[in-house]
Amino acid sequence: MELDERKKKILQAVIRNYLETGEPVGSRTISKYTDLNLSSATIRNEMVDLEEMGYIFQPHTSAGRIPSDKGYRLYVDTMMEEKEREVVEMKEMLVERQDKMETLLKQIARVLAQNTQYATMVSAPRTKRSKLKFIQLSRVDSHQLLAVIVLEGNVIKNNILPVEEELNDETLLKLNILLNTYLNGLAIDEINLAMIAIMKQQAGIHSHIVGEVIDAVAEAIKTEEDLEIYTSGTNNIFRYPELSDHRKASELINTFEEKQLLGELLQEAHAENNETGIQVYIGSETPVQSMQDCSVVTATYELGDGMKGTIGIVGPKRMDYDKVVVTLRTIQTQLDELYKDKETR
Repeated sequence: MELDERKKKILQAVIRNYLETGEPVGSRTISKYTDLNLSSATIRNEMVDLEEMGYIFQPHTSAGRIPSDKGYRLYVDTMMEEKEREVVEMKEMLVERQDKMETLLKQIARVLAQNTQYATMVSAPRTKRSKLKFIQLSRVDSHQLLAVIVLEGNVIKNNILPVEEELNDETLLKLNILLNTYLNGLAIDEINLAMIAIMKQQAGIHSHIVGEVIDAVAEAIKTEEDLEIYTSGTNNIFRYPELSDHRKASELINTFEEKQLLGELLQEAHAENNETGIQVYIGSETPVQSMQDCSVVTATYELGDGMKGTIGIVGPKRMDYDKVVVTLRTIQTQLDELYKDKETR
Protein backbone atom coordinates (compact mmCIF):
# COMPACT_ATOMS: atom_id res chain seq x y z
CA MET A 1 0.00 0.00 0.00
CA GLU A 2 1.41 3.38 -1.01
CA LEU A 3 1.46 6.40 1.23
CA ASP A 4 -0.51 8.89 -0.88
CA GLU A 5 -0.69 12.64 -0.26
CA ARG A 6 -3.82 12.38 1.88
CA LYS A 7 -2.28 9.78 4.16
CA LYS A 8 0.87 11.89 4.44
CA LYS A 9 -1.16 14.91 5.54
CA ILE A 10 -3.10 12.88 8.08
CA LEU A 11 0.12 11.34 9.42
CA GLN A 12 1.65 14.80 9.66
CA ALA A 13 -1.42 16.04 11.53
CA VAL A 14 -1.22 13.10 13.97
CA ILE A 15 2.46 13.77 14.65
CA ARG A 16 2.11 17.54 15.03
CA ASN A 17 -0.85 17.17 17.38
CA TYR A 18 0.96 14.56 19.45
CA LEU A 19 4.06 16.78 19.60
CA GLU A 20 1.93 19.56 21.07
CA THR A 21 -0.16 17.56 23.53
CA GLY A 22 1.58 14.29 24.28
CA GLU A 23 -1.85 12.64 24.12
CA PRO A 24 -3.11 9.97 21.64
CA VAL A 25 -4.83 11.61 18.67
CA GLY A 26 -8.33 10.67 17.47
CA SER A 27 -10.02 11.10 14.09
CA ARG A 28 -12.25 13.94 15.32
CA THR A 29 -9.20 15.94 16.36
CA ILE A 30 -7.64 15.40 12.94
CA SER A 31 -10.81 16.49 11.16
CA LYS A 32 -10.56 19.84 12.95
CA TYR A 33 -6.80 20.01 12.64
CA THR A 34 -6.38 19.58 8.87
CA ASP A 35 -7.71 21.44 5.84
CA LEU A 36 -8.65 18.21 4.05
CA ASN A 37 -12.39 18.67 4.66
CA LEU A 38 -12.81 14.95 5.32
CA SER A 39 -15.30 13.28 7.61
CA SER A 40 -14.21 11.61 10.82
CA ALA A 41 -15.15 8.24 9.30
CA THR A 42 -12.90 8.78 6.28
CA ILE A 43 -10.03 9.93 8.47
CA ARG A 44 -10.60 6.93 10.74
CA ASN A 45 -10.25 4.58 7.76
CA GLU A 46 -7.07 6.30 6.64
CA MET A 47 -5.66 6.02 10.16
CA VAL A 48 -6.39 2.30 10.14
CA ASP A 49 -4.35 2.05 6.92
CA LEU A 50 -1.52 4.07 8.49
CA GLU A 51 -1.58 1.74 11.48
CA GLU A 52 -1.40 -1.34 9.25
CA MET A 53 1.56 0.26 7.46
CA GLY A 54 3.35 0.76 10.78
CA TYR A 55 3.39 4.58 10.87
CA ILE A 56 1.11 4.96 13.91
CA PHE A 57 -0.21 2.67 16.63
CA GLN A 58 -2.88 2.55 19.32
CA PRO A 59 -1.30 2.47 22.80
CA HIS A 60 -4.54 1.43 24.51
CA THR A 61 -7.90 0.05 23.45
CA SER A 62 -10.36 2.84 22.59
CA ALA A 63 -7.54 5.39 22.62
CA GLY A 64 -6.38 7.50 19.72
CA ARG A 65 -3.15 6.88 17.82
CA ILE A 66 0.41 7.99 18.42
CA PRO A 67 3.36 7.97 15.98
CA SER A 68 5.68 4.97 15.74
CA ASP A 69 9.42 5.29 15.20
CA LYS A 70 8.72 4.64 11.50
CA GLY A 71 6.23 7.51 11.48
CA TYR A 72 8.69 9.86 13.17
CA ARG A 73 11.37 8.79 10.70
CA LEU A 74 9.21 9.67 7.67
CA TYR A 75 8.29 12.99 9.29
CA VAL A 76 11.92 13.91 9.98
CA ASP A 77 13.17 12.85 6.54
CA THR A 78 10.40 14.79 4.80
CA MET A 79 11.06 17.82 6.95
CA MET A 80 14.80 17.69 6.25
CA GLU A 81 14.21 17.48 2.50
CA GLU A 82 11.49 20.10 2.22
CA LYS A 83 12.54 22.65 4.81
CA GLU A 84 15.98 23.97 3.98
CA ARG A 85 15.23 27.03 6.02
CA GLU A 86 17.32 30.12 6.13
CA VAL A 87 19.14 30.44 9.43
CA VAL A 88 17.22 32.53 11.96
CA GLU A 89 18.78 34.69 14.60
CA MET A 90 18.70 33.15 18.06
CA LYS A 91 18.04 35.82 20.66
CA GLU A 92 21.14 36.84 22.54
CA MET A 93 23.05 33.79 21.28
CA LEU A 94 26.80 34.19 21.40
CA VAL A 95 26.49 37.94 22.01
CA GLU A 96 29.75 38.05 23.90
CA ARG A 97 32.77 36.81 21.97
CA GLN A 98 34.34 34.38 24.39
CA ASP A 99 38.10 34.01 24.25
CA LYS A 100 38.12 30.60 25.87
CA MET A 101 36.55 27.76 23.91
CA GLU A 102 35.53 25.95 27.09
CA THR A 103 33.50 28.93 28.28
CA LEU A 104 31.92 29.31 24.85
CA LEU A 105 30.89 25.65 24.60
CA LYS A 106 29.43 25.64 28.12
CA GLN A 107 27.47 28.75 27.17
CA ILE A 108 26.17 27.06 24.02
CA ALA A 109 25.03 23.97 25.96
CA ARG A 110 23.27 26.15 28.55
CA VAL A 111 21.53 28.42 26.01
CA LEU A 112 20.45 25.42 23.92
CA ALA A 113 18.90 23.77 26.97
CA GLN A 114 17.04 26.96 27.86
CA ASN A 115 15.91 27.54 24.27
CA THR A 116 14.71 24.00 23.53
CA GLN A 117 13.77 22.75 27.03
CA TYR A 118 15.64 19.51 26.28
CA ALA A 119 18.94 18.06 27.51
CA THR A 120 22.00 19.17 25.53
CA MET A 121 25.61 18.12 25.01
CA VAL A 122 28.52 19.72 23.15
CA SER A 123 31.87 18.10 22.38
CA ALA A 124 35.01 20.21 22.20
CA PRO A 125 36.45 20.53 18.68
CA ARG A 126 39.35 18.39 17.62
CA THR A 127 41.04 17.23 14.44
CA LYS A 128 40.65 13.74 13.02
CA ARG A 129 44.32 13.22 13.93
CA SER A 130 46.01 15.95 15.91
CA LYS A 131 49.22 17.07 14.24
CA LEU A 132 52.13 19.10 15.50
CA LYS A 133 52.26 22.65 14.17
CA PHE A 134 55.24 24.17 16.00
CA ILE A 135 57.64 23.67 18.94
CA GLN A 136 59.43 26.44 20.82
CA LEU A 137 62.05 25.76 23.50
CA SER A 138 63.03 28.62 25.81
CA ARG A 139 64.84 28.98 29.13
CA VAL A 140 62.96 29.24 32.43
CA ASP A 141 66.13 29.17 34.53
CA SER A 142 69.50 27.43 34.48
CA HIS A 143 67.96 23.99 35.08
CA GLN A 144 64.58 24.20 33.33
CA LEU A 145 63.31 24.63 29.78
CA LEU A 146 59.80 25.60 28.73
CA ALA A 147 58.57 23.55 25.76
CA VAL A 148 55.64 25.28 24.05
CA ILE A 149 53.86 22.76 21.81
CA VAL A 150 51.35 24.10 19.29
CA LEU A 151 48.93 21.63 17.68
CA GLU A 152 46.60 22.07 14.71
CA GLY A 153 43.79 24.46 15.53
CA ASN A 154 46.26 26.56 17.54
CA VAL A 155 45.88 24.35 20.62
CA ILE A 156 48.79 25.20 22.94
CA LYS A 157 50.36 22.87 25.51
CA ASN A 158 53.17 23.92 27.86
CA ASN A 159 55.68 21.55 29.47
CA ILE A 160 58.59 22.18 31.83
CA LEU A 161 61.65 20.06 30.99
CA PRO A 162 64.59 19.61 33.43
CA VAL A 163 68.15 20.13 32.16
CA GLU A 164 71.45 19.44 33.94
CA GLU A 165 73.14 22.63 32.79
CA GLU A 166 72.09 25.94 31.29
CA LEU A 167 71.89 25.98 27.48
CA ASN A 168 73.18 28.99 25.58
CA ASP A 169 71.17 30.82 22.87
CA GLU A 170 73.00 29.10 20.02
CA THR A 171 72.29 25.62 21.38
CA LEU A 172 68.61 26.46 21.94
CA LEU A 173 68.35 27.81 18.39
CA LYS A 174 69.88 24.62 16.95
CA LEU A 175 67.55 22.41 19.00
CA ASN A 176 64.50 24.42 17.90
CA ILE A 177 65.52 24.16 14.23
CA LEU A 178 66.19 20.43 14.60
CA LEU A 179 62.85 19.67 16.29
CA ASN A 180 60.75 21.75 13.90
CA THR A 181 62.53 20.49 10.78
CA TYR A 182 61.71 16.87 11.59
CA LEU A 183 58.43 17.07 13.51
CA ASN A 184 56.31 19.88 12.07
CA GLY A 185 53.10 18.63 10.41
CA LEU A 186 53.37 15.10 11.81
CA ALA A 187 50.86 13.08 13.84
CA ILE A 188 52.30 11.07 16.72
CA ASP A 189 52.07 7.77 14.80
CA GLU A 190 54.19 9.29 12.01
CA ILE A 191 57.15 9.84 14.35
CA ASN A 192 59.12 6.59 14.05
CA LEU A 193 62.16 5.17 15.84
CA ALA A 194 64.49 5.76 12.90
CA MET A 195 63.57 9.46 12.83
CA ILE A 196 64.09 9.77 16.59
CA ALA A 197 67.50 8.06 16.32
CA ILE A 198 68.63 10.53 13.64
CA MET A 199 67.42 13.50 15.67
CA LYS A 200 69.20 12.28 18.80
CA GLN A 201 72.38 11.72 16.86
CA GLN A 202 72.26 15.28 15.50
CA ALA A 203 71.49 16.67 18.97
CA GLY A 204 74.68 15.06 20.34
CA ILE A 205 75.13 15.57 24.08
CA HIS A 206 71.63 17.06 24.25
CA SER A 207 69.91 13.95 22.82
CA HIS A 208 67.96 13.43 26.05
CA ILE A 209 66.14 16.74 25.41
CA VAL A 210 64.90 15.41 22.06
CA GLY A 211 63.49 12.34 23.80
CA GLU A 212 61.73 14.42 26.46
CA VAL A 213 60.24 16.79 23.87
CA ILE A 214 58.85 13.85 21.86
CA ASP A 215 57.33 12.40 25.05
CA ALA A 216 55.76 15.81 25.75
CA VAL A 217 54.39 15.98 22.19
CA ALA A 218 52.87 12.49 22.53
CA GLU A 219 51.23 13.43 25.84
CA ALA A 220 49.92 16.72 24.42
CA ILE A 221 48.36 14.97 21.42
CA LYS A 222 46.91 12.19 23.58
CA THR A 223 45.35 14.72 25.96
CA GLU A 224 43.94 16.71 23.06
CA GLU A 225 42.34 13.60 21.56
CA ASP A 226 40.46 12.79 24.79
CA LEU A 227 36.91 13.92 24.03
CA GLU A 228 35.71 16.72 26.31
CA ILE A 229 31.92 16.99 26.59
CA TYR A 230 29.86 19.78 28.14
CA THR A 231 26.24 19.11 29.12
CA SER A 232 23.26 21.10 30.34
CA GLY A 233 19.53 20.77 30.94
CA THR A 234 19.43 17.19 32.27
CA ASN A 235 16.61 18.21 34.64
CA ASN A 236 14.50 19.02 31.57
CA ILE A 237 14.04 15.25 31.23
CA PHE A 238 11.48 15.38 34.07
CA ARG A 239 9.28 17.73 32.02
CA TYR A 240 8.11 14.81 29.86
CA PRO A 241 5.95 12.08 31.42
CA GLU A 242 7.24 9.38 29.06
CA LEU A 243 10.81 9.98 30.34
CA SER A 244 10.12 10.81 34.00
CA ASP A 245 9.72 7.19 35.15
CA HIS A 246 12.21 6.87 38.01
CA ARG A 247 14.26 4.04 36.47
CA LYS A 248 14.38 5.56 32.97
CA ALA A 249 15.18 9.03 34.25
CA SER A 250 17.94 7.72 36.56
CA GLU A 251 19.58 5.77 33.73
CA LEU A 252 19.41 8.77 31.42
CA ILE A 253 20.85 11.17 34.00
CA ASN A 254 23.64 8.70 34.82
CA THR A 255 24.51 8.59 31.13
CA PHE A 256 24.86 12.37 31.10
CA GLU A 257 26.95 12.37 34.29
CA GLU A 258 29.35 9.59 33.28
CA LYS A 259 29.70 10.92 29.70
CA GLN A 260 31.51 7.87 28.28
CA LEU A 261 28.45 6.72 26.32
CA LEU A 262 27.77 10.32 25.27
CA GLY A 263 31.28 10.42 23.80
CA GLU A 264 30.67 7.22 21.83
CA LEU A 265 27.35 8.58 20.56
CA LEU A 266 28.84 11.90 19.47
CA GLN A 267 31.77 10.17 17.79
CA GLU A 268 29.38 7.91 15.87
CA ALA A 269 27.24 10.90 14.87
CA HIS A 270 30.38 12.71 13.69
CA ALA A 271 31.43 9.67 11.61
CA GLU A 272 27.95 9.38 10.05
CA ASN A 273 27.77 13.10 9.32
CA ASN A 274 25.62 13.77 6.24
CA GLU A 275 25.77 16.69 3.82
CA THR A 276 23.72 18.97 6.08
CA GLY A 277 25.77 18.14 9.16
CA ILE A 278 22.54 17.06 10.92
CA GLN A 279 21.96 13.51 12.20
CA VAL A 280 18.66 12.34 13.75
CA TYR A 281 18.28 9.20 15.89
CA ILE A 282 14.73 8.17 16.82
CA GLY A 283 13.98 5.67 19.56
CA SER A 284 15.65 2.33 18.85
CA GLU A 285 17.93 3.97 16.26
CA THR A 286 19.86 5.52 19.15
CA PRO A 287 22.94 3.39 19.98
CA VAL A 288 22.78 4.29 23.70
CA GLN A 289 20.50 1.89 25.59
CA SER A 290 19.31 4.49 28.13
CA MET A 291 18.14 6.73 25.25
CA GLN A 292 15.95 4.16 23.48
CA ASP A 293 12.82 6.09 24.49
CA CYS A 294 14.28 9.37 23.26
CA SER A 295 15.15 11.16 20.06
CA VAL A 296 18.65 12.56 19.62
CA VAL A 297 19.48 15.23 17.05
CA THR A 298 23.15 16.07 16.44
CA ALA A 299 24.98 18.66 14.35
CA THR A 300 28.63 18.94 13.38
CA TYR A 301 30.30 22.33 13.67
CA GLU A 302 33.67 23.39 12.27
CA LEU A 303 36.13 26.05 13.41
CA GLY A 304 38.67 25.80 10.60
CA ASP A 305 42.03 23.98 10.47
CA GLY A 306 40.01 20.74 10.39
CA MET A 307 38.79 21.36 13.95
CA LYS A 308 35.33 19.83 14.30
CA GLY A 309 32.98 19.09 17.17
CA THR A 310 29.43 17.83 17.66
CA ILE A 311 26.36 19.31 19.33
CA GLY A 312 23.54 17.04 20.49
CA ILE A 313 20.00 17.59 21.77
CA VAL A 314 18.16 14.81 23.64
CA GLY A 315 14.42 14.83 24.23
CA PRO A 316 11.26 12.76 23.88
CA LYS A 317 10.35 11.23 20.54
CA ARG A 318 7.65 13.90 20.28
CA MET A 319 10.27 16.65 20.37
CA ASP A 320 9.78 19.73 18.20
CA TYR A 321 12.05 18.58 15.37
CA ASP A 322 11.52 21.75 13.31
CA LYS A 323 12.71 24.00 16.12
CA VAL A 324 15.60 21.73 17.07
CA VAL A 325 16.97 21.48 13.53
CA VAL A 326 16.67 25.22 12.93
CA THR A 327 18.34 25.92 16.29
CA LEU A 328 21.25 23.61 15.49
CA ARG A 329 21.71 25.20 12.07
CA THR A 330 21.77 28.59 13.77
CA ILE A 331 24.55 27.40 16.08
CA GLN A 332 26.53 26.01 13.14
CA THR A 333 26.35 29.36 11.34
CA GLN A 334 27.07 31.41 14.47
CA LEU A 335 30.22 29.39 15.21
CA ASP A 336 31.35 29.67 11.60
CA GLU A 337 30.86 33.46 11.70
CA LEU A 338 32.59 33.67 15.07
CA TYR A 339 35.63 31.83 13.74
CA LYS A 340 35.83 33.97 10.59
CA ASP A 341 35.51 37.09 12.74
CA LYS A 342 38.53 36.07 14.80
CA GLU A 343 40.51 35.18 11.68
CA THR A 344 40.02 38.64 10.17
CA ARG A 345 40.95 40.57 13.30
